[in-house]
Amino acid sequence: MIARMSDPVPTRAEIVVDLAAVRHNVRILKDLVSVDGPVQLMAVVKADGYGHGMVEVAAAARDAGADWLGVATIEEALTLRAAGDHGHLLCWLSAPGDDFAAAVAAGVELTAYSVAELEEIAAVGPARVQLKVDTGLSRGGASRSEWEHLFAVASDLERQGRITVTGIWSHFAASDEPAHPANDAQEAAFREALALADAAGLDPDVTHLANSAATLLRPSSHFDLVRCGIATYGLDPAPGTSPRVGLRPAMTVRARLVMSKVVRAGEGVSYGHTWYADEDTTVGVVPVGYGEGVPRAAGNTAHVWVDDSQRPIRGRVCMDQLVVELHGELPPTGTEVVLFGPGDLGEPTAQDWADAVDTISYEIVTRVGGRLTRRHVHTDTDTDTEDSVRTTR
Repeated sequence: MIARMSDPVPTRAEIVVDLAAVRHNVRILKDLVSVDGPVQLMAVVKADGYGHGMVEVAAAARDAGADWLGVATIEEALTLRAAGDHGHLLCWLSAPGDDFAAAVAAGVELTAYSVAELEEIAAVGPARVQLKVDTGLSRGGASRSEWEHLFAVASDLERQGRITVTGIWSHFAASDEPAHPANDAQEAAFREALALADAAGLDPDVTHLANSAATLLRPSSHFDLVRCGIATYGLDPAPGTSPRVGLRPAMTVRARLVMSKVVRAGEGVSYGHTWYADEDTTVGVVPVGYGEGVPRAAGNTAHVWVDDSQRPIRGRVCMDQLVVELHGELPPTGTEVVLFGPGDLGEPTAQDWADAVDTISYEIVTRVGGRLTRRHVHTDTDTDTEDSVRTTR
């Protein structure tokens, strides 16, 4: 359901996040993996909950049964602890000088990519640690040549009581492409890593490899735990490939029209006149732009929803505003404009915007914000959970 401008919202533009959709998505994902037995689910809420609000999404995911939360940074993990979350929480990205001691004191499970990082964490222990192995993404995680040494050191530190190894994990490079050969190779490599860890005497609580796409497309990779990021927010991790399981997009971005006007044939619109009217028409001004995270590349490619119709963006997106063609209509000031939403009424979706600017829906929802306000609602009760809050990015 799209939150309508008839709602008493005194903002020029806002992000509306449906927490009922988040809970719905988490329940669907848990049901999906439950057919494999006792597979746990991690809701990934890094990057301010992919732009949806980390603290609010985390609470909704927990309410729906998420066993774990996942974040990138220690700062994100400590924010969740300060907000009252006390469940299993994994952090996986650190930098020199990060406050491992604060994370350990807060019961955050840290990820070690290397022996040096593991020893740095152990120095402030006893710590709960997960080991990440690089199985082919060639990004974070211990390289194959380092696995045995990492596991041996971890086992020794565990015997000393300085750490507890609670998990071993890795990350797919191409799980959104089911036929990609990297998927089989990475899963085989991960199983090899687990065998080496077992030989070193490690017995972690959880092993995990699957992200959202693998959760939907590759049951063999579910192991003890799946990590669902974009799927938690109702967006498809592998458009055109994922099965339809009933996920519901949680984010709607909307604004008010601040002006409509006539443009004559031959007149150009916005900076650089990258679009000219080929006949007399009308346009509307929407008070959002790349200062709110709207991609500048959306000019002349993406659409918005005005008066129950999709309307094309014309000309370049500016820092504070964009222009849409209204095809001869002159809606009044204050008319609702939906940039993207769940698509129920025909409005564009985040995936539509991603397709228009040649990116992924992850980027669309995560980057939007800036001066927009954000509200969290429950469409099952149709009541707001709190007053509008300004996004912090």
